[in-house]
Amino acid sequence: MLYLTRKIGESVIINNTIELTVVEVKGRAVKIGFNFPPEASILRKELHDKIMQQNIAAAQSAEDADILDAVEGFGDSDNNDGG
Repeated sequence: MLYLTRKIGESVIINNTIELTVVEVKGRAVKIGFNFPPEASILRKELHDKIMQQNIAAAQSAEDADILDAVEGFGDSDNNDGG
């Protein structure tokens, strides 16, 4: 992790397209302003983590459903062959 010290009004540039500027400091809270291209996606980390957990759960559910379909399909083909 990179640690930087910035004062109010000072900025950091990321990948030549994203600018982070310290806008305000009140006690232990820092207000940061962002300038970024319209195609960039910015999320708070806790929201990003929640979305990722939901995506993993959905993918797991889909995988489980595919396995269940395969197992049920396997049973159906056995019944068709024997009858």
